[in-house]
Amino acid sequence: MLCYKYLVNKMLAYILVSVAAVCLTMHGVRLRLRADLHDLLCLWSLLQLQLDSIYISVISLVAIILGTVYYMSKPCKVFLVDYACYKPPASYQMSPSTFVDQSQILLGESKEAAEFVKKIVERSGLGPDTHMPPAVHRNPPRPTFDDSYVEAQTTIFAVMDSLFEKTGLRPRDINILVVNSCIYCPTPSISAMIMNKYKMRSDIKSFNLNGMGCSAGLISVSLARDLLRTHPNSNAVVLSTEIISHCVYTGSERSMLLTNCLFRLGGAAIFLSNKRKERQRAKYSLVYLVRTHKGADDKAYNCIRQTEDAKGMVGTSLSKELTIIAGDALKANMTSLGHLVLPASEQLWFALTFIGHKFINPKWKPYIPDFKKAFDHFCIHAGGKAVVDEIQKGLKLSNEQVEGSRMALYKFGNTSSSCLWYVLSYNEAKGRMQKGDRLWQIGLGSGFKCISAVWKCSRTIETPTDGPWSDCIDKYPVHIP
Repeated sequence: MLCYKYLVNKMLAYILVSVAAVCLTMHGVRLRLRADLHDLLCLWSLLQLQLDSIYISVISLVAIILGTVYYMSKPCKVFLVDYACYKPPASYQMSPSTFVDQSQILLGESKEAAEFVKKIVERSGLGPDTHMPPAVHRNPPRPTFDDSYVEAQTTIFAVMDSLFEKTGLRPRDINILVVNSCIYCPTPSISAMIMNKYKMRSDIKSFNLNGMGCSAGLISVSLARDLLRTHPNSNAVVLSTEIISHCVYTGSERSMLLTNCLFRLGGAAIFLSNKRKERQRAKYSLVYLVRTHKGADDKAYNCIRQTEDAKGMVGTSLSKELTIIAGDALKANMTSLGHLVLPASEQLWFALTFIGHKFINPKWKPYIPDFKKAFDHFCIHAGGKAVVDEIQKGLKLSNEQVEGSRMALYKFGNTSSSCLWYVLSYNEAKGRMQKGDRLWQIGLGSGFKCISAVWKCSRTIETPTDGPWSDCIDKYPVHIP
């Protein structure tokens, strides 16, 4: 109680003293602020300058990081520096009449099969200068597995040597090697054979593709592209061939005799790179690769198949529906490719007619886009005259636009996965490849697969003085009945 009374009695004095103390303190602060105002303004200006420098540094660092991330995430451009096609010696040439004679020896007393072979050869679109391996020239033509080994070494080493000579590429400069051969599958692999021959580096990324048919050439390019995108500053070589010595069918089943009539000796080696120094001399840059696989459909899966006939003879059977299945696969592939390459007007017409066909009138025919507006050159798989005819009709191409495919088939036959490079070589030999031109390669193969490769010509290609057409290009084109 006493403390309470004391506090009440002295309250006024406490308040006055407190107010006086606060006033004196505030007055001192005001004096101090006035004295240091100039210093504070200078300090604030200095802080602003430092903050501006920090902001600029942070923004620059963020820009550098984002630019680096964008550059690192952007796929490396892949360039086709050059390529080489195998040109067999003249002693390997086999005329249609000689082939029919050799087939009759194989077929023996089966006159119907012999007549069938003669009929197919006459209609195949193959000319008198196609090539067969030495084992098929023997009498009787009974090739062995060892014959295939000799054929593989002869073909592959010759085309690799040609590529090295043309490009100046050294074996130890190759970081990636992709080899494809459909049926011939030795142990060690063909890629190991190449590594052993040229003593390539031990850290090379080597792959050997088998059983993928005639489309394996572009599939190998696709694999090489994917590897080059993840391995900067690298060189890749793709080797495409088909070793046919031991693949000669010795039975009389018609569907299996077709492969004997169409397939011939050939091979190609392609030099791809993502190195900046190779960009200047590269012939082409790879724009798109689009793959379509129809293997889920039983007819497509079985239309090309290696099997045994009733007598146990091994051969590759071709279905009568092959051209129809190939057309369906190409249509599916074109659907995926179209939105990447076609001009907007073509895409619009296609979309409108598709909607009309789907929802208004099923009798409306879908609009087939004009791919001639997207490409300057066409390299169609030279699998056979019927295949080239069907694709020409479907795409409404001129005779000149399919000339390369027809002449490659006539001169070299169906060289399987390497045939597209003989077609491209023909167009180059004719002086048709100009800077900026866009090229469409169409690969077809068992499974059933269709793959499209879109290339842009990096420079005007001068008429080559070497290659498979160098000594005969003036003779072509020829009329094919």
